[in-house]
Amino acid sequence: MKRRHFIGMLGLGTVGACTSAGSSKTRSNAEQNAVKSAPISGHFFPALPFDYNALEPHIDAETMALHYDKHHRGYFKKFTAAIEDTNLETMAMRDIFAEVSKHGLGVRNNGGGYYNHMLFWENLSPEQTEPSARFLSHIVKNFKSLETFKETFFKAAKTRFGSGWAWLILTDDRKLEVVSTPNQDNPLMDVVEKRGIPLMTIDVWEHAYYLNYQNRRGDYINAFWNVVNWKVVSKRFEKALKGEWLG
Repeated sequence: MKRRHFIGMLGLGTVGACTSAGSSKTRSNAEQNAVKSAPISGHFFPALPFDYNALEPHIDAETMALHYDKHHRGYFKKFTAAIEDTNLETMAMRDIFAEVSKHGLGVRNNGGGYYNHMLFWENLSPEQTEPSARFLSHIVKNFKSLETFKETFFKAAKTRFGSGWAWLILTDDRKLEVVSTPNQDNPLMDVVEKRGIPLMTIDVWEHAYYLNYQNRRGDYINAFWNVVNWKVVSKRFEKALKGEWLG
């Protein structure tokens, strides 16, 4: 799969790589834009679309550095190792997930960790954004109000036992629903209770928030709303309505 095609399906822009591992310092924008993601086995480790410290005080730079360069990169390396010399090397992620139960836990856990984090980074932004009018109208239609949606999403994220994710998805019958998944599962997988196209997600593994929030997961979820990239979520919604999956 060509790099441009793969990143385009995810909706990921061509952005520069971030700082070196373990460092909370950031490179200049010029340096970032000079570095591109490199292909491995037909899949790509995307550059982070903002500096490590860009989301402070809501998500701290040290957490971002460790989360992106250690956890996310680790899932990517293990995933590409698990699919080496198989037809999965050039298969779209949505197709891998559609039959992930056949591919073993190495692909399920590490492929999920690789893909889920890409969606997570992209639906974060240091800029203040707003949902599009059409997306907001569907939020109101399905949840009565934006605030009610946020409360529903908060509950799904807060009550996910152990490690996992909360998601806003578009179902096959074109309804918006909030779901959560354990570990590194996602709504595209054939192993989950409720499937759909992911529009927004939050990582509620402890490594996503523990350095700053300790055991206060609820505070982390509340802080998340300050850095949601509603432009990206709205664009995902428009693509999903057209049947265009992410990845």
